[in-house]
Amino acid sequence: MKSFRALAAVLSYPTPELQAAVPDIRAILSEEGVVGPSGLGGIEVLLARLAAEDIWALQEAYVLLFDRSRTLSLDLFEHVHGEGRDRGGAMLDLLETYRAGGFDLIGPELPDHLPVLLEYLSTQPVQVAQDILADAAPILRVLAERLTRRSSAYAGVFALLLEFAEKVHGASSASPELEDVPDDDPEDLEALDAIYVEAEVVFGPEPGGCGARARGDTVRVDASRLIRRGTAG
Repeated sequence: MKSFRALAAVLSYPTPELQAAVPDIRAILSEEGVVGPSGLGGIEVLLARLAAEDIWALQEAYVLLFDRSRTLSLDLFEHVHGEGRDRGGAMLDLLETYRAGGFDLIGPELPDHLPVLLEYLSTQPVQVAQDILADAAPILRVLAERLTRRSSAYAGVFALLLEFAEKVHGASSASPELEDVPDDDPEDLEALDAIYVEAEVVFGPEPGGCGARARGDTVRVDASRLIRRGTAG
């Protein structure tokens, strides 16, 4: 379903190309009906802001949320495994899932990066997408709650994904272990900078296999590529 590719673009770093694609994103989500009107209404504020606000302000807000806040990382396994060895094994398992589904990850993005996962789901049957999102629901719910506390319009994307997963699997609860993690203070820039002082290696794909990148390297997903790449799914 193209809706997941559209949501991947919404969660990507804001660019003029993403701003121009907002009408297409809105149309795709409405036409495919992944969720009901309430779910679409939940992200309309975000879509309107992406389309109309100053691009520099959008980019600054995105960086403060997802790049500078570890507790809002879009790399899902970071919330479960941190930088531990288990994360590497989980990455390899996810890469194998992608390959088995006919999805080749090319480029610097980590396989557990949520926009990458959503692009993969856009190539899969609806039931597969619901099952995978249901597995990720405890993480998605915690992220939704943290974004809601910050009054971020991005919370609506996570609420929409949860609504889709819960159509079949029922309501999920947030992981107590994740809920107990103190949220980063968005105003304490010195503390946030300290997180990135020492480069830590995390596992991720490189062309031809699984490589590594240092914490603090910023990965960007090309929104125009996600939206216009094709119509699979």
